[in-house]
Amino acid sequence: MPTILVVDDEASIRRTLREILEYEDFEVEEAVDGQGALDMIETHQYDLVLLDVKMPERDGMEVLEEIAADTADVPVVMISGHGTIETAVEATKLGAYDFIEKPPDLNRLLVTVRNAMDHGELEDQNRRMRQTISEQRTGDLPPIIGESEEIQDIKDTIEQVGPTEARVLISGENGTGKELVAKWIHHRSERADAPMVEVNCAAIPSELIESELFGHEKGAFTGATQQRIGKFEQAHEGTLFLDEIGDMSLSAQAKVLRVLQEDEIERVGGERSISVDVRVIAATNKDLMVEIEEGNFREDLYHRIGVILIEVPPLRRRRNDIPLLTEHGAERLARRNGLPPKQFADEALARLQGYDWRGNVRELYNVVERLLILADGDEIQTADVEQFVQPGPASLPPEQALIDAYDDFTEARDQFEKQFIERKLDEHDWNVSQTAETIGIQRSHLYNKLNKYGIERDE
Repeated sequence: MPTILVVDDEASIRRTLREILEYEDFEVEEAVDGQGALDMIETHQYDLVLLDVKMPERDGMEVLEEIAADTADVPVVMISGHGTIETAVEATKLGAYDFIEKPPDLNRLLVTVRNAMDHGELEDQNRRMRQTISEQRTGDLPPIIGESEEIQDIKDTIEQVGPTEARVLISGENGTGKELVAKWIHHRSERADAPMVEVNCAAIPSELIESELFGHEKGAFTGATQQRIGKFEQAHEGTLFLDEIGDMSLSAQAKVLRVLQEDEIERVGGERSISVDVRVIAATNKDLMVEIEEGNFREDLYHRIGVILIEVPPLRRRRNDIPLLTEHGAERLARRNGLPPKQFADEALARLQGYDWRGNVRELYNVVERLLILADGDEIQTADVEQFVQPGPASLPPEQALIDAYDDFTEARDQFEKQFIERKLDEHDWNVSQTAETIGIQRSHLYNKLNKYGIERDE
């Protein structure tokens, strides 16, 4: 329950406020003077403070000023039996959310309390968002886990390449972590304070990719009801990450090549060139040399984007990293799901090392999450791995385990449908059109399913 601290030297006021607030399911604590309130705020967390203005020794305005300086995220509502406009204005300047006169009107009090709490929650969300942005800029990205020679080489390359302006082409199978490598290169660059804009070339229909990359002018085509800024412009002075560039159409490839040559873009339907300052990092799960031989990829674009080549190896080539990845994933996924942490027995880790992990790190983390949820006990044993891990391309749990995991039919059906779609997308390298055709539904329906289940490509 939300907890409110009531600060007033009059016992009758404290009692009245307590009765009103507890009736509305708030938890209430009391302080009889300003110093007592400050002591309680220092050692307890409150969602709101109701603070009297006139109190002996330290009055409410002095206490408000100290709360605002030390605990600015706690909303404070001032209450007074001798309120004036000047006092209310001063309280607001010092950081009070609102000002209520005694005796408080019941409806006004409750509306103010709820609004103040909503305001405090919004402020807390903004603070956490700012903290996340700050952490990303100061290097608190998910780490690249592994001690194998291949992973150490990638880390060394990132440190060398990051501060330069060189374009980078990252190759590797689905689920190996290509996007994470790209984020670390951006973070280590001189552009780290500017945006990194991501484009999944495989997920955008070929007829829309040029509008997505370069933007369009109002009226450029049917449905273009307003001007749109493309990804190149959004990434100005930052980094543009072209994920799965091997799936980009040849016409779009030609225009990207021109941008890389001239540092200018032209919106679809536009008549003027726009200068852009963008560092391009690309990734692909295809062998682009084979694609070039088959006429699916431009060789001149390959040489433009592939100044630095980084290959992210599959898990089967770095099995010794699997225990580290498992332990890191277990800690993070337990925290995300609100579960107690679990350890993996050495034999269980060895068993995990024996699988080929066709879905690589993504598949491994899916399995780890499944074990955390379904396995009994504080330590995951070999028997748990054998029960809940099915080796092969589709790491789905055995039929009985899947049935036992759900009591609700709709939840079970939705979970199966979600896993089925994810598997089919992986089989088709996340080409949405091909996947929709294979499973027999319209592409628009598949996009609706992706939105419904929150399915996103996670490299």
